[in-house]
Amino acid sequence: MPIYEIPNMTGGIDETLVEIATAVPEFIIGLLVFIFGFVLLSGSASQKQRTGYTDYPMWMVLASLSVFVTSLILSLKEGLISLMILGIVTGLTILCGLWFFLSRGRGEI
Repeated sequence: MPIYEIPNMTGGIDETLVEIATAVPEFIIGLLVFIFGFVLLSGSASQKQRTGYTDYPMWMVLASLSVFVTSLILSLKEGLISLMILGIVTGLTILCGLWFFLSRGRGEI
């Protein structure tokens, strides 16, 4: 018996993702962390190169919103993402949004 069975691709990409997520439960979490890190690091590095400073609260909001939208899309298929992960992503998005709005001065935004 092999360690990992190759998913059957005849069901479509969504069925393949569900099979991968059931075989490797950390796959979806890793995908969401990768998206968050990619948006945060690439956006902040690009802004630092262009302007000389980085607005970390803004990039945290943009990264968390991109993960939130991705997790909402993944939640359309049953068995792909759990409700607990969706709740954690929602809470992270709200906290990053609060940090962004509380870090702004009176005349900024």
